[in-house]
Amino acid sequence: MSAKLSLKMGFEATDLPRIQSAIGEFSREQDWPPDIEFQVDLVLEELVLNVVHHGSSDGEEGEIRIELLSDDDAVVIQIVDDGRPFDPLTDAPEPDTESGIEDRAVGGLGIHLVRTMMDEVTYRREEDKNHMRLVKRRNE
Repeated sequence: MSAKLSLKMGFEATDLPRIQSAIGEFSREQDWPPDIEFQVDLVLEELVLNVVHHGSSDGEEGEIRIELLSDDDAVVIQIVDDGRPFDPLTDAPEPDTESGIEDRAVGGLGIHLVRTMMDEVTYRREEDKNHMRLVKRRNE
């Protein structure tokens, strides 16, 4: 059975708990395995906070739209924001995963986790909006 959840939030980190709560409820309704629920939550937190922290300049207001499609085969996540153009797949620094945590430069680890946890990750800029599409297959 297929189901859809659509959410909106501003460029405010304080909106994130409401979003995470709604997604947690949706995941339980859709009977996602705990590992998929955890991965989707972590990936969404990382990407949404990137938009909140880097998507606007000088406190500009913006909107983030999140859509989840869930069926027996996969969870598809779409995140659309009207922030500054930023492709985290090519513009984010590659993380140093070899050095100790104290010696690593800040940045890039969240996108590394996104790529590692999701089966597909794509970005496009269209109509002055950033579009991220992520797929997590349920049967792998």
